[in-house]
Amino acid sequence: MSFRPSSTLETGYKSILDSLTTAVLVLGEDLTIRYLNPAAENLFETSLTRTQGIPLHEVLIDSGNALKILHAAARNGQSYTRREAEFALLTGSRLIVDYSVTPICLDPTELLIELHPRDRQLRISREEDIISQQEASRILVRGMAHEIKNPLGGIRGAAQLLDRELDNEGQREYTQVIIDEADRLRSLVDRMLGPNKALQIVPTNIHEVLERVRTLIEAESRGKVQLKRDYDPSIPEFPGDKEQLIQAVLNIARNAMEAAFENSNPLLTPTITFRTRTLRQFTIGHKRHRLACRIDIIDNGPGIPPDLLQNIFYPMISGRASGTGLGLSITQSIIGQHHGLVECESEPGNTNFIIFLPLEDIK
Repeated sequence: MSFRPSSTLETGYKSILDSLTTAVLVLGEDLTIRYLNPAAENLFETSLTRTQGIPLHEVLIDSGNALKILHAAARNGQSYTRREAEFALLTGSRLIVDYSVTPICLDPTELLIELHPRDRQLRISREEDIISQQEASRILVRGMAHEIKNPLGGIRGAAQLLDRELDNEGQREYTQVIIDEADRLRSLVDRMLGPNKALQIVPTNIHEVLERVRTLIEAESRGKVQLKRDYDPSIPEFPGDKEQLIQAVLNIARNAMEAAFENSNPLLTPTITFRTRTLRQFTIGHKRHRLACRIDIIDNGPGIPPDLLQNIFYPMISGRASGTGLGLSITQSIIGQHHGLVECESEPGNTNFIIFLPLEDIK
């Protein structure tokens, strides 16, 4: 099925609308989507190709009252503005926006809508805080590692010398305990520091990474976890270290698997969803990227306590008695080396770890 291009676009302004950072969409009759500019595609977590000709209510979820007002605006040719409107996307994300509706004079049945996200600045500020915390944590861990590893080396060396001098096997067992424990602590410190080798940059397909992780989780769970896929096939290859990205995503997926098994509802199937979307003109921290990728890893476990949520990316922070608290810290470090970021949103029955990766050269 083909759709008639919007009269607004026929006037030659499409290139201007495409370059705007303001989200703009054009609705036709019956509030079907005629056009989304890249900023709107980013805001709605979808693309024009996927939504063109689709009614707005299949992309945005809002009260019926809002749709009635839009129909009235199209019917009566009225302009209006609404402040702090809240919408839900089909992906589960929520938006708080100010938006203006203007009938298009060349075609009164069409509406031009401009949306200004209210939470955008809050998100950018939060990401900058996460990056600052991550850098402070890295400096702290490296300093602590230096102070721990030096005396550990001395303790281990002294224990080895003492071991050579002892003839009593019972006493040598004690020196061996000292050596083994020193090695264990050194290994723990090395894991806290995360990967220390340079990235092996190759053209990387994010879906190959996710499929490798999905296969591993399916094997580890013995098929007891339902694994859902919701991929955007338009995401291009990007420069990345495939093996390290697999490790980063696997750390999150393993946590999601454990959380899904902890759900108290016996009728609820443990489920993990892997979702990808393309983001255009997207800001990660303080840097704007022409093209980025969003990866969501969602589980239906009991959720993360609010007092723990803000600290889960710090080393040695874990919500499980058996956890080391290193997996998410290592993940954040690997994604940070790719100039990306990891965030988490959690409520009972829906925990979402979100990875943002720029689809550009790493410099």
